[in-house]
Amino acid sequence: MEFTDQLNRTVNLPAPPQRIISLVPSQTELLYYLGLGSRIVGVTKFCVHPAEALKTKSVVGGTKNFWFDVIERLKPDLIIGNKEENYEAGIRQLETQYPVWMSDVTDLTGALQMLQQIAIITRTETVGDQLVAKIRKAFDALPVFPTKRVLYLIWYPWMAAGTNTFIHNMLSQLGLMNVVEHSRYPELTDEGIQKLNPEIIFLSSEPFPFSKIHEARLKKLLPLTRVVPVDGEMFSWYGSRLLLAADYFKTLYFTIKKMKNSNQQL
Repeated sequence: MEFTDQLNRTVNLPAPPQRIISLVPSQTELLYYLGLGSRIVGVTKFCVHPAEALKTKSVVGGTKNFWFDVIERLKPDLIIGNKEENYEAGIRQLETQYPVWMSDVTDLTGALQMLQQIAIITRTETVGDQLVAKIRKAFDALPVFPTKRVLYLIWYPWMAAGTNTFIHNMLSQLGLMNVVEHSRYPELTDEGIQKLNPEIIFLSSEPFPFSKIHEARLKKLLPLTRVVPVDGEMFSWYGSRLLLAADYFKTLYFTIKKMKNSNQQL
C-alpha cells in the first residue's frame, strides 16, 4: 500500500502497521486516542500524554536526538514524525531502513488532514472521522476574543511565535492578531517588545518555564499591557488535544472578557 505524507513523500507499507514508533508528543497522544496503544512500541521522552506512554513503551530518545540502537531493536514497521519537531538528519537516516510518515502542520486545516491520514494508514477511519467532526464543531463554536493585539512568547531570552506557525493559526482562530509579523520564531529585545506594544502578552507554559520574574520584567517594560500565563499545549499540540483546547479557549475567553469588563487597560 502506498500513502502520501504531508511532505508529499510516498510511504510504502505492505500491511497495516503493528509496531509503531511516534517521534512527536501530540501525535503519540493521537495514536492512543485512535485506540492504537497496543501497537505503539516506542515514544520520545517528551511524550507525556497519556501518562502510560512513558510507563509502558520504550523511549527512543528526544524529538531531536534519536537513539538509533533502541529503534533498531524495536523493529518498527512505521515511524511517525513531524517536519518542525524532528531533525532532518535523523529522519533521513531512519527512512533508509524504515517506513517514515511525516506530518507538516502549521494550521488547523493541516492538523485535521494529518488526523485523517494517520487514521487511514492505521485503519481507524471511523474513530478518526468522528474526532475530526468533533474538533470542527468545537472550533466553529468558539467565541471571538475581545482583545486584538497579542504577543505570544515561548522562550527567554525573548522568543515569540511568529507567522507560519501553528500557534499563530490558533491565535487567528480566536480572532486575535499576532503583533509579530516575522515568520517562525523570531528573537526579540526589550525595546522590540515595547515597539510592538501588544494589548496582551501570553506567556506559554512550554517549552520554557517562565516565572514571576519574567512577568515582572514584562510589566515593567509595558505597564499597561496585561501579562497572562497560558497552557502551551493547548496552543501548540495539534493532535487529539485540540478537543481539550477548544474548552480551554472558552475559559481563556471569559478570563480576558472579565479583564475588559473590569475596565483594566490591556
